[in-house]
Formats: sequence, structure tokens, C-alpha cells
Amino acid sequence: MCVPALFSSAVLATLAFATIAYAGMPEAKGLETSRRDLTAEDLARVEAVTRPTTDFSKAEEFEPMQGGAGTSRKRINQDAFSHSSANITFEEQGTFKLGNGIFRKLWVSSPSSTQASDGLGPLFNARACQSCHLKDGRGHPPEDNPDATSMFLRLARDAETVEEQKALADKRALNFPDPVYGTQLQDLAVPGLAGEGRMTITYEEIPVEFGDGTAVSLRKPTYTVDAPAYGPLDPKTTLSARVTPAMIGLGLVEQVHPADILASADPDDRDGDGISGRPQIVRDPSSGELTLGRFGWKAQTATIRQQTADAFAGDIGISTPEAPKHWGDCTEAEAACRAMPTGVQERLGDVEAPPPVMDLVTFYSQNLAVPARRKTNDKSVLAGKKIFYELGCVSCHTPKFVTRRDAPNKAQAFQLIWPYSDFLLHDMGEGLADGQRVGEATGEEWRTPPLWGIGLTKTVSGHTFFLHDGRARDLAEAILWHGGEAQKARDGFAALGHADREALIRFLESL
Repeated sequence: MCVPALFSSAVLATLAFATIAYAGMPEAKGLETSRRDLTAEDLARVEAVTRPTTDFSKAEEFEPMQGGAGTSRKRINQDAFSHSSANITFEEQGTFKLGNGIFRKLWVSSPSSTQASDGLGPLFNARACQSCHLKDGRGHPPEDNPDATSMFLRLARDAETVEEQKALADKRALNFPDPVYGTQLQDLAVPGLAGEGRMTITYEEIPVEFGDGTAVSLRKPTYTVDAPAYGPLDPKTTLSARVTPAMIGLGLVEQVHPADILASADPDDRDGDGISGRPQIVRDPSSGELTLGRFGWKAQTATIRQQTADAFAGDIGISTPEAPKHWGDCTEAEAACRAMPTGVQERLGDVEAPPPVMDLVTFYSQNLAVPARRKTNDKSVLAGKKIFYELGCVSCHTPKFVTRRDAPNKAQAFQLIWPYSDFLLHDMGEGLADGQRVGEATGEEWRTPPLWGIGLTKTVSGHTFFLHDGRARDLAEAILWHGGEAQKARDGFAALGHADREALIRFLESL
């Protein structure tokens, strides 16, 4: 269901070609500030269909198809996030299945007789992509279980020298790793090597009261590293816990035009609404050019391929052409790790996961379908949607976009999608701050996460833990943790009566 089929003739009025500009933003690869992929007629249609609704008496047209023509309408069960985009070709379905096989593949330590699968680690967090993204869904804290596979600690420090400050300013670095433990704590290791240590979490319960007197409790986590195997971490190293996000809709997000993201940026809050979203501008490792970051909890990654390569290197310890780190995240200070054999096979190339592997996993990740919405015309859902708008949640959780017409894959081209995110960085207040800088993002800033599929978290992942570190045990707790730019919306939610709060939650559960 691409956009040309979406509109009535009444909407097809021609507008002058518009330029969407973000002050001070250079024209560069991935930073275009105008929709050059669209004609004036296209632009008018896109503007009409993405305009925020004011009618909450019924569902909007095409609202159930939140992933455009690629939306999955298959039965809702634990596999709801694992279906391919509905509009890819028969041949592409085969490619998707091959990518799924590699996504699920367990890598083994070197040397091994299964040469196409060796190269694991030597230090690692998981043996397969699927181990972290179980059923392609959301990760969770260990919760009285030693298995922390779908959650890890990101390690980083800020610049200390003039050279490091220049690297940050030039966007040649996002931050700097711990000198011994690297960029993330890896609790697993191949035989003959010790893991780096264990993440430990302690929670403090914080009582909160709704306006109607209903009492709830939020849990505030504190993170430490237990039994660090290679000595203490650097005192300047910060710890930031991250759960794995759901994989659905990534290819569509990749094709949201940068102009539409930059159009919502208001870093100086010139309109005075208290919302000052900022774009994360990064340097593309492959081209060296500036581009727009849109993936990751702090929008630090520009493309799915690069995110895949970073996960292979950091989480599993597998080298790729984009991240040729044969020892993964092992640092020079971890001599025993660097002395271990790698899985590079001369007949397969100079990395452990050669280009065909990256092609398949990237395609798989780009084509995991967004499930169709449920109960879009339910009265309670519609009431909750109205409250979502009235509280100002849509200031950051932008409901709709139309993807670029010139997308490389026709399946993602010119699609009306409903991710409920602006893909910008926002100050979320001290309560959610991790104190860790990532490129443009400060320790208080996070990318607005897409909300599509959030109502199926329990169905797919078997839990209801939300936010970047899974501290929220349900959607209400997640909202109550909002601060900073979202404080007004959070306080508005807290002041609602029970029925209105439940309606808002019903709306979120329908996504």
C-alpha cells in the first residue's frame, strides 16, 4: 500500500515545492534538508496525510497498516515480530530466510572444524544475534536470573586530552572506551579465558502517587561490575545499561527522509513549547561523510548495516568489512584475549563474516515487518489516543511519516508508516540520565524510541520491561520516568483519573 493509492482527489492540490530547513545544517550525504525525492504534487499529498489528526471519533484511514504495505497481518503470537515485510518479492523472501538462518546461527570459538562459524569472541556477550534479540523482540534485565544476554553495560568516558576533544568535535569519535575493558562489559569468554566480570543491579523503590491518590512505586537502578577479571575499571568510565530493542520496521526507519526528521528539530526551543529535539549528526565510517544518526538508544548509528557490524564485533566478537575487529572488543591491555586464534579463513576472505554474510543479515534486519494495529476503532483506544495528543506526547512521538520515494528497495519506498517517533535526541531529565556522552547526545539525552509494536511486548518477549535499561515494569511506570522535556506530559498523565490513565494505556497497547 504505497502512497499513490492512499489519497482522494480532494487531497491532490498542487503546492509549491517546499524546502524544509534546519538552521545551520549543511547539505551533505544523509543531511538533505529538502524532499528532493518528491514532486510538488507528491509533497502536497505527503503533507496532507502526515498532518496530525483532530478527529478522535474513529480510526484514521490506513491506521491499522502501521508498517505501510509491508505490514504483517499474520496471526498475533510469539512470532509476531519475526515475519518478513508483506510486500517483498518471492526471491527476496528467500534472501530473508537465509538472513534469518545466519541471524540465528551459533558462532563457535577458533579453531573449529566448522570453519564458516568460528571466530566467536574471544570475549563476548552472546553467541548469536537471536540470543540478544530473542524472537526479534525486546531485551530485559536479568531479574533474579544470572542470564544477562539481552542486556549489557556500555562503557565510555568523555574526552580528556586536546586530541580527544578534537576527535569529538570532528565526529571521528562518539566517546572513548575504558582503557582495559573497551566499549562494553563482556561477561562470557571462550574456553581458556575469563569473562570480564558480571553486571550487578540493585534497585531502590521510589513511591509515586497519582492525582487520584493511587500509589505506585518506581524502581531506580544502580549498576556496578562484580569481580572485574582484569583489574578495576578506570574511575572516569561510566556505566550505561542497555536492553536490546525490538527489530521490527528498521528498514522503514532507514528510509524516513532526513528532511522530515530535521524539520522537527528545535534545539533552541524557538517556539517555546519546552521541546528541543536535536539531531544526532555522525560521521559515516564507510564514506567519512557527515550523516544523520537514527539507530540505537542515542541515535549514534546511521545505517542498519553499520549497526549490524557493530553488534557482530561488540556482542559476538565477529569481524566484518565494516568493523574488521578479529578479537572483537578485546583491548591491547587484555593480552591473553589478543593472543587467542581468530576465525579468519583465507578462502573466505580477510574477515570472519565476509560481505555475503553482512548482505544477508542486513537484508533480514531491514525487512522484519511491523504487525498490524489492533482495536483501532475501540472506544477506549480512541479516547486514549485523544489523551496522548492532548498531553503533548506527539511532540516527540511523531505519529506518521512517508518514506522516501527513491528508497533502494521498492518495498520501503513511498510508504505511509506510523512509528510514533521523531528520531531526535531529547533531554529526559535527571531520573533517566546515565551520565554518558555519545556523540551529540549528552548524559541526559535519548533518542525518542518508536512505539510501534510496544503493545505486543508481553506476547513476543514474555515480559513488560521498558525504557533503555528495562527499569519500568509496565507502561505506566515508563511514562512516570519521563522528565526533562517530557516533564509536562508526564505530570499530565500523573494527574489523570484512573479511567483516563487506563484509556491511554489501552491506546499504547494497541500499537
